[in-house]
Amino acid sequence: MTTTSSSPTIILIAGHWLGAWAWDEVLEHLKTDLSRAIALTLPGLDGDDPERAAKTLDDQAAAILDVITRLNDSEHQPAIIVAHSGANAPVSLVLDRHPELVHRVVWVDSGPVATGSVYAPDLPEGMEELPLPPFDVLAQQASLEGLSAEVLERFRARAVPEPGPVLRQPVELTNDARRMVPTTLVCCSLPSAQVLELARAGHAMFAEVANLEHLDVVDLPTGHWPMWSRPGDLAKAIRSAASRTD
Repeated sequence: MTTTSSSPTIILIAGHWLGAWAWDEVLEHLKTDLSRAIALTLPGLDGDDPERAAKTLDDQAAAILDVITRLNDSEHQPAIIVAHSGANAPVSLVLDRHPELVHRVVWVDSGPVATGSVYAPDLPEGMEELPLPPFDVLAQQASLEGLSAEVLERFRARAVPEPGPVLRQPVELTNDARRMVPTTLVCCSLPSAQVLELARAGHAMFAEVANLEHLDVVDLPTGHWPMWSRPGDLAKAIRSAASRTD
């Protein structure tokens, strides 16, 4: 894909415990094709912020919207959001509040959440943050396929605990126009056929997918963190999604 001045900027947002650094390898691949891409660290995931544990989903959505608005002011066009894993909650809020500012959303082993969703409703009120769990525990929740010992060591060293308010806050959605934003699902730990079957069956995690008006799916078989296990292939899938005109 040859990038021109009219190509929207790609905004990469990683899931829980991760900052912009998680996308370093993907960004390198995107740069080789002159794609305009930036990675964003959400509020609450900057380890140098002394107030990070108090950040909320609203703070995260506001930060994403601030970046998109500034890009829109300078480029006069919507952006493309790439959202991995737990970034789906703040990005769903962004799509609900300002769908007109998003050219396309690319969900990476993730997807839109339904209104009322809470990531960790049972998280004790006294628990200010949730650290990255031991990998044997994490592996019961998400696939670690394709991650070397070196990658896991880096993950452990750089992970930032997830703020408690982010995990407890319900996602309140009211604008059906969010479902009109062109969407790509990059399916990694579950194949797309299974994801779509679960969506049609009304599975709580995937039900909102069935309501999307403009959807295409991409299979990228690997674990839950493809930005590390298959960064080149993920960059290729993102570039392909960004070039779509629907």
